[in-house]
Amino acid sequence: MTMHDRYAVIGNPVAHSQSPFIHSEFARQTGQALDYGRVLCAPDGFEDCVHAFVDAGGRGCNVTVPFKFDAPRLATRSSARARLAQAANVLRFDTQGAWADNTDGVGLVRALQYEQPLAGLRVLLIGAGGAAAGALGPLLEARPRAVVVVNRTSARAHLLVERHLPLAADNGVRLQTGALQAPGADFDVVLNASASSLHGAPVPVPADVLARGALAMDLMYGAPAQAFLDWARQAGARSHDGLAMLVEQAAEAFHFWRGVRPQTAAVLQLLRERLAGP
Repeated sequence: MTMHDRYAVIGNPVAHSQSPFIHSEFARQTGQALDYGRVLCAPDGFEDCVHAFVDAGGRGCNVTVPFKFDAPRLATRSSARARLAQAANVLRFDTQGAWADNTDGVGLVRALQYEQPLAGLRVLLIGAGGAAAGALGPLLEARPRAVVVVNRTSARAHLLVERHLPLAADNGVRLQTGALQAPGADFDVVLNASASSLHGAPVPVPADVLARGALAMDLMYGAPAQAFLDWARQAGARSHDGLAMLVEQAAEAFHFWRGVRPQTAAVLQLLRERLAGP
């Protein structure tokens, strides 16, 4: 009988998560023996949840809202990108303890590159939470001309930007914060990494942030992303949800855990068909 290694997505909520489907497809594609499930944690129970998962044989987990800033504190080792983000969406468990990584930004950049290279473009990043923290470093490494970060709590955006200024300088990117209600106009790429879609809130920036034909992406997918996608289309932008990012960051996590890199295009197509329904 083949023994299957245990993996899961840990967060609150997790019932909606497509990660079990994605990683099951990756496992089938690559011939890896693993089981992948969902673990719902109480808002104040992340550490206990992770320890219980490891004690039950868990080998690794994805970490989703609201625990991405908590995950690195449980790790004995962290990747450079997790240390810069001060947030992790992936943990791997072995005899040396937990190893934290952040694959959000790599997944986002790969998804954006489906549409166009980022080099030389002006990018607006909405949000300064766990998703934005993981995204900013790889965004800067893609060498856009400028990145402006806006957030409902401006102090949080300032801290995120300040931490990334050396990386921005190394890559020749002008990095700054802006006001949520007036961040500037005519951005080539607008990324919604805020919680506005998750909570059903209105799009938090004015429509003039979008240049004509701009690329607008909500890091959420499905129904929560629809209001942002509609807003972007009405302003003449090309709109995309975060499904491609979800698959790409999952592929990077799978490689972190298993040492093999799955192909993503077929899995993304299957996922879109699955969510479209009959």
